[in-house]
Amino acid sequence: MVAKATAPKAARTGPLLDIRNLRIEATVYPPGEPPKTITLVHDVSLTLERGKVLGLIGESGAGKSTIGLSSMGYGRGGVKITGGEVVLNGRDILKGGVGGLRRLRGREVCYVAQSAAAAFNPAHRLMDQVVEASLLHGVASRAEAERRAMALFRKLSLPSPETIGQRYPHQVSGGQLQRVMTAMALCPEPDLIVFDEPTTALDVTTQIDVLAAIKEAIRDTGVAALYITHDLAVVAQVADEIMVLRHGRLVEWGGTRQIIKEPRQEYTNALVSVHEIAHQEQQPGKTPALSVKNVTAAYGGGHVKVLKNVSVDIFPGQTLAVVGESGSGKSTLARAITGLLPPEQGSVTFAGRTLGNRLADRPKEDLRQLQMIYQMADVAMNPRQTVGTIIGRPLEFYFGLRGRERDAKVAELLDKIEMGKGFVDRYPAELSGGQKQRVCIARALAAKPKLIICDEVTSALDPLVANGILKLLLDLQKEEEVAYLFITHDLATVRSIADSIAVMYRGEVVRYGPKSQVLAPPFDAYTDLLLSSVPEMEIGWLEKAIKGRRMESAGN
Repeated sequence: MVAKATAPKAARTGPLLDIRNLRIEATVYPPGEPPKTITLVHDVSLTLERGKVLGLIGESGAGKSTIGLSSMGYGRGGVKITGGEVVLNGRDILKGGVGGLRRLRGREVCYVAQSAAAAFNPAHRLMDQVVEASLLHGVASRAEAERRAMALFRKLSLPSPETIGQRYPHQVSGGQLQRVMTAMALCPEPDLIVFDEPTTALDVTTQIDVLAAIKEAIRDTGVAALYITHDLAVVAQVADEIMVLRHGRLVEWGGTRQIIKEPRQEYTNALVSVHEIAHQEQQPGKTPALSVKNVTAAYGGGHVKVLKNVSVDIFPGQTLAVVGESGSGKSTLARAITGLLPPEQGSVTFAGRTLGNRLADRPKEDLRQLQMIYQMADVAMNPRQTVGTIIGRPLEFYFGLRGRERDAKVAELLDKIEMGKGFVDRYPAELSGGQKQRVCIARALAAKPKLIICDEVTSALDPLVANGILKLLLDLQKEEEVAYLFITHDLATVRSIADSIAVMYRGEVVRYGPKSQVLAPPFDAYTDLLLSSVPEMEIGWLEKAIKGRRMESAGN
């Protein structure tokens, strides 16, 4: 085994991470114009002690991920660190050259990406990728690394922890893949982990386990963390301090309790005080826009049943929210409805006619009227196309718009999603996670559909922008009677936008009906677990929730 190149943790003194006057810039290339330099991070400084967690919060594009990646000496998509120092373990990593950064990444500092689906290599098994850094840096033998990986799989509540490592990325759900990535970061026992929205793809019940595991790992190993998130209730459970960012500038920095309870800046107060949207539950009409009847679907040639006799209705101008834990069948239901996964049994009726089981069997007009916004914006866009091309494609395909007429409509859609025409020539790599998701929303809206399947569409957005998107979707619903199938693990969103709710568990609908009935007691055991797992903006809530679970398990 190769000896570690860094000093034992106990022998080090001073802050683990000390970022001083950090300045980060990017060069953009507007068509027909000379290149322009834009500043993404303006002279930001921070310190992080060993074993502590600093939460970075702020709206999409605030610079959270850009600052987090700087702790690895990395700038993505043409982004460059042009000023300041990044001192890790007492040395400025920006002066260590390429070789120094290679020795650093995956050993002293590891990264948990926002989109695990885009971060894993689809051609390699999960275990090979989880242990890669440990083997590359000589941290452990293959057998030792695999034993640690399996222990982490178990700690993170992954199914079949002894064998899940033999699967490929596409063979696990999005939430499971995010947990595998957390295990990959913890496996080489780094000094610092950058968590970039690590629970974005997780249902609330799983999120508790992952948050508890992260806190336990920090406590047991002394690892420090930068925790990037837009979810204040989540960051309140794990962070010792919180830094609020906006437009690449520091707005406020303080202890978690002070930021949550006594914010000093107006913008911080706006983040803390986001209120749920008031949406009056609508009574269903006589004829559904879409009707799913007794649908059963499977993967692996019919060997793995993922939907079992599912029946739901969606009415014009209304929203059906589908909730449940990762792997419950929510996204698979969407795939069956869109023809991406042909049902084995049952039928899907849309606008009074039965849809073909396969996407290829459906006419162009059905494709236009039934759109989908995907959970993983990173893998839903062509990285070689600009924002204008991505949004303009459905305008050309369905309506034949060209030239100035198309460009004007693209600009209008960019205004609707609060981005503006300045983004029209950018590529996906030049956007934040939340901005990518908003582009996917605009692309779906461009087709003027009758039904939109929204698969976790606000999970990557900060509360203020998410509220804006939800209001936009509700306004569109009122104007054009568009219906939504809203797949989400965010029960606050469900309360805000749903007219009816379907709770799914292991491929079946276990509770279904109007929102007022589904969210009213008495609850079945699983729905009660979901509702009690929603994080609250209260320090210590996580420990209370875990204790409550353990007491309930002991009682059973």
